[in-house]
Amino acid sequence: MPKKRIFISSVQKEFAEERKQLFDYLMDDPILSKFFVPFIFEDYPATGRSTSTVYLKEVEKSDIYLGIFGDEYGFQNKAGLSPTEQEYNLAHKLHKDCLIYIKRDSSKRQAKEKTFIQKVEADVVRRTFDNYEELKAAVYKSLALYLEEKELFRLVPFDQAKDNEATIKDISVDKIKSFIELSKQKRNFKFKENISATDLLTHLSLMDESGHLTNAAILLFGKKPQKFFISSEVKCMQFYGNEIEKPIPSLQIYKGDIFQLVDQATSFVMSRINMWIGTRAKSASVPTKPELPGEAVREAIVNAICHRDYTSNASVQVMLFKNRLEIWNPGQLPYELTTQQLYKPHKSHPNNPLIAEPLQRSGFIEKAGTGTGEIVKLCLQHGLKKPLFEQDGDFKVTIWRQATEQATEQATEQVTEQVTEQVQNLLNVLASPMSIKEILTALNLKHRPTLLSSYINPAIALNLVEMTNPASPKSPKQKYRLTKKGETFVNIH
Repeated sequence: MPKKRIFISSVQKEFAEERKQLFDYLMDDPILSKFFVPFIFEDYPATGRSTSTVYLKEVEKSDIYLGIFGDEYGFQNKAGLSPTEQEYNLAHKLHKDCLIYIKRDSSKRQAKEKTFIQKVEADVVRRTFDNYEELKAAVYKSLALYLEEKELFRLVPFDQAKDNEATIKDISVDKIKSFIELSKQKRNFKFKENISATDLLTHLSLMDESGHLTNAAILLFGKKPQKFFISSEVKCMQFYGNEIEKPIPSLQIYKGDIFQLVDQATSFVMSRINMWIGTRAKSASVPTKPELPGEAVREAIVNAICHRDYTSNASVQVMLFKNRLEIWNPGQLPYELTTQQLYKPHKSHPNNPLIAEPLQRSGFIEKAGTGTGEIVKLCLQHGLKKPLFEQDGDFKVTIWRQATEQATEQATEQVTEQVTEQVQNLLNVLASPMSIKEILTALNLKHRPTLLSSYINPAIALNLVEMTNPASPKSPKQKYRLTKKGETFVNIH
């Protein structure tokens, strides 16, 4: 099999040492050198041909264009184009595979280089770096992904691997039953009566005839998935401002199977955003509208959990800021898919197809390739800015919240007439987190069911009060506290 030729490009002076180091690394690496042969202009022998003719001919002969962009735009020809931009334009025109690495934002970056980089970012996925070591690691990752997706170096996908030590005893029969019911309800899938866990897993290609379980089987239906895959968790955080900084008002690390992780993480977000509550002027029921579209939030979380890289030690992170929701997953977009293509219909490239199919069967995800487009559509319909999809090491989805002042004012205005005297009394005593017993004493009440039905539950429904430990509602250490919305309401009233 002929080696793939890599054209390494950058301006003539900037990154000269890094280019040489990268060339040597690709030539000497025992694995990459079997599949790739790099080219740098400095290695080309002196000839009578013009410089521009040489490097453009080399681009034509190459399979991969590897661009390294930084601060300097470089020498410009009569058309005002640098050698680097000419190379990239030709590579893109000829549909070469383009790997782009950009030095992180610098105040020294020339204006024309900024414009060039913006053009490139609209065409292809790029990686960023600060130093040579980061550049080398990013190139290695990109080339490994290239080999796998071009099937030049085949590996068994993580979800199909059976290198775990789990047995059928590690699978929850109750979870299997719940999945069957969901599949019938959501997708009208028919399973034979009383199908066994073994038969179902075999039917879904999650177990082979020898009884070996795939990793996907454990993540979907395992009693304790984190026993085998410790990083298969979701870390949820809420911040007061727009930056990651302490104090952190709420931090939850959720564990469980994939279905549980999706439900828990979605609930974390939806219980901490503003809720518009209308009046009974037009109907007997009270209309409500959350600040963020629940289906878009759920879809983004499902995608992160389903398509993440489970070989990574990092976990999925859900971070709620004052002005936005960010959902990070340790994973990479497929080589041929760019972030710009996520805004429109595209082919499905599931990183974990054995995980994706059961999620689709049970209604957790819709048709393949529609998830990101659905997120965009739902957010725009909700009156929000267009979501942002980014690939820089990890994959990140940003869903923008409404302007905080507007959302708080609207929510406070609408919730006022829904607050009963009992709820108002509860809010007045919750200066700090309190237990049921402490609240009963403060309100001079004796009957616990009355406290729950007339005071606490209505306050929680209005998102004015929350549990300190929502993951364990019946915990003996459970307390109740004002939400940010509750604090605002108390201050106004």
